This record gives sequence, C-alpha cells and structure tokens, in this order.
Amino acid sequence: QVQLVESGGGLVQAGGSLRLSCAASGSISSAYTMSWYRQAPGKQRELVANIGSGGNTNYADSVKGRFSISADNARITVYLQMNSLKPEDTAVYYCNALRRSPIFKYDYWGQGTQVTVSS
Repeated sequence: QVQLVESGGGLVQAGGSLRLSCAASGSISSAYTMSWYRQAPGKQRELVANIGSGGNTNYADSVKGRFSISADNARITVYLQMNSLKPEDTAVYYCNALRRSPIFKYDYWGQGTQVTVSS
C-alpha cells in the first residue's frame, strides 16, 4: 500500500506561482511513475505532468514551459512547480503513483489539493 498526501494548493492571482507537494509513504519506491493530474469543475481528470522511474518527464501541452515536476530518487516527495499561472489552471490537483507489469498494477491516488487562479 502507498499513501499520498498533497499540499501547497491555494488562491493565487494570474501570473503568480505555486508549488505543490506530494508526500508518499508506505511501499513507495523509485519503480513508481509519479504523476500530477487535475480536474476542473465539469471536466474530466487530465494528466498534467509525470516523472518516470528513469527520471524522464512528460507534460501536457497546456503547461509546457510553465510547470515543472521533480521528485527525489525514492519518490518520497514529488513536487509540481507552477509558474505563470492562468485562470484556466484552476482545478483540484491530484498526485498519483503507478507501478505496473504484465502481471500486476499498483495505482494510488491522493485526496487532492485545490488550486484557484484569479484573473
């Protein structure tokens, strides 16, 4: 089992910055891909960014150049640095830990943290 707790959300003006943190505990390891997702009211949950077990990163086109994901090697803490925030970034942000193989899938979610960007 893996437990994930997000923090760092809040209210910020457009153009501002926030840093989200995800604290992982339990059976977390560097084998997990760690991701940040977000869900705005009335919309589907979408992938924002992730970092693979090898350290490779991926970003949604809408956040490229503005957001940056990082994690320690053990995946105990994962960060999402968000700069140049826009009102359309307003959403609940969720941390996800995923590890899978042909014979198993471990998929864990945090409770989410609200990010509100005012215009």
